[in-house]
Amino acid sequence: MRRSNGRVLRGLGLLALTLVLLLAGPLFMLAGPRIDLGSHWASADRSSAGLAPLPERTPEAVIQIYAARAFNWRGAFGVHTWIATKPAGASSYRVHQVTRWSYSASTQRSAPDRAWFGNSPWLLADYRGAAAARMIPLINDAAAAYPLAGRYRVWPGPNSNTFVAWVVRQVPGLRVQLPALAVGKDYLIDGPFAAAPSGSGYQFAVGGVIGILVALEEGIELNLLGLTLGVDFTKPALKLPGIGRVGFPQSVMGTVMTQEGRVLQTPAQ
Repeated sequence: MRRSNGRVLRGLGLLALTLVLLLAGPLFMLAGPRIDLGSHWASADRSSAGLAPLPERTPEAVIQIYAARAFNWRGAFGVHTWIATKPAGASSYRVHQVTRWSYSASTQRSAPDRAWFGNSPWLLADYRGAAAARMIPLINDAAAAYPLAGRYRVWPGPNSNTFVAWVVRQVPGLRVQLPALAVGKDYLIDGPFAAAPSGSGYQFAVGGVIGILVALEEGIELNLLGLTLGVDFTKPALKLPGIGRVGFPQSVMGTVMTQEGRVLQTPAQ
């Protein structure tokens, strides 16, 4: 009986430690100034962050993938991600995303780099030129074929991050390192095994609540109850629930060609 009680106590202790590790970061974020709990969504900032090239000055095709902290308390746990595309010669961008209120894979023409209800976005991927022109029709087709349109669940998915991760996997050559804060990115639709969104490794996940990802770009990520603990070896950093990366910033994936033919890559936040 004592041995049995001891195992129960050890199990409870391990569970308590796990919950502390998972919730300490979100609670820290809620206690700080970064998470705005007082604003109303209707009056929250939705202005452009100035990250997207102006269509009138950028004739080539453009694909950009963004992330921003989610609105209100949800921002203490995760981010919202979306894909923006502009075909060559187009005068505007098209934004592909899933939102709670649309309950579908929505595609609309709007500024691609708007703040997400008070939270500034940052770039995850930036493709331009011939590569972007080839992939944009494939993105359009994948967004239209998203198999979970009409379903949305903040935790553990399917949600906006599930949509982006799925679309990325359908488009050869489109690669992105989704933030560890992208809750729902590990909600796999086509079975428990899949390529990592960066294309540099693989992952296993069940129901979006438990899994592991091992990849050159992402490093090692452990998904517990939909939250991510991980370590990036390529650009050394820890990945903590609620807090995100602690260490070197990751790089924006993709290629941006200058007029001189040089390839530029800029760091993500």
